[in-house]
Amino acid sequence: MHRTAIYDVLGQVRRQRVSDGADTPLLTTAPRQLLLVWPQLGDFDSLEYAWWLRRGADELVAKGLTVRAVGIGDRNSGKAFCAYTGFPEDSLLLDSEGLLHQELSLYPGLTLSIPGFNRRQNAWLNLLLMCAGIGSPGTLSEVFRGYLGDRNAPQLIEDDEVVQATPLPPIKGEFFKRAGGKGFQRPFELATLRLRNMAEVLGNWQTYVPDVSHITQRGATYVVVNGEVVYGHCDRNILGFASNMSYPLSFLDELSLG
Repeated sequence: MHRTAIYDVLGQVRRQRVSDGADTPLLTTAPRQLLLVWPQLGDFDSLEYAWWLRRGADELVAKGLTVRAVGIGDRNSGKAFCAYTGFPEDSLLLDSEGLLHQELSLYPGLTLSIPGFNRRQNAWLNLLLMCAGIGSPGTLSEVFRGYLGDRNAPQLIEDDEVVQATPLPPIKGEFFKRAGGKGFQRPFELATLRLRNMAEVLGNWQTYVPDVSHITQRGATYVVVNGEVVYGHCDRNILGFASNMSYPLSFLDELSLG
């Protein structure tokens, strides 16, 4: 979709805001905006993206970017998501049917329909196939990167930080130092954070995913500067919410924000 058409769609979006339930426009009057169209709020990508935004909060402020997001879910999903990730409730809007994703022609994920399967069963089958890399190119390599480590990515867990990732016992950050060193993403470091996210969602599944119909839907990232879309990334796979997954916010360094 042409960037002018994308801006026209984004400019018309109004959705329920998590903080107060009010019908709220996605675009603000701020000159620089980072707009995130997330998949299901219980999706790996949504949770991991929010983690990176929290980590990069100072950089976003320094660049003068106002951050807004739309995610698939209801208000209970939104409140649970914000409580867990720290993403601000007043910056998250809800799209329970993924209608914005359709308007933007975002990748719906694998949509196989097996005769005799109901909608829920088909959704689960498609998700499982995507997790195996079918209809989701790059997912398996990204999963392996989480276990093997990545010297091109920053260190994710501080040495004195304690991570609780059920069913594992609490893990102190210095464990990863002993396993691989420091100053970069060590083996199992990212996989541990992903396991923590998975435990959070599975332990609160009905809250995070009230309707499984949209669990394969992928999202997008847009940067709007002075009324113009200057950057866009449309997800094509699970764990593919950025063009550079080693550092998902690196696209900000490549932009001229005016």
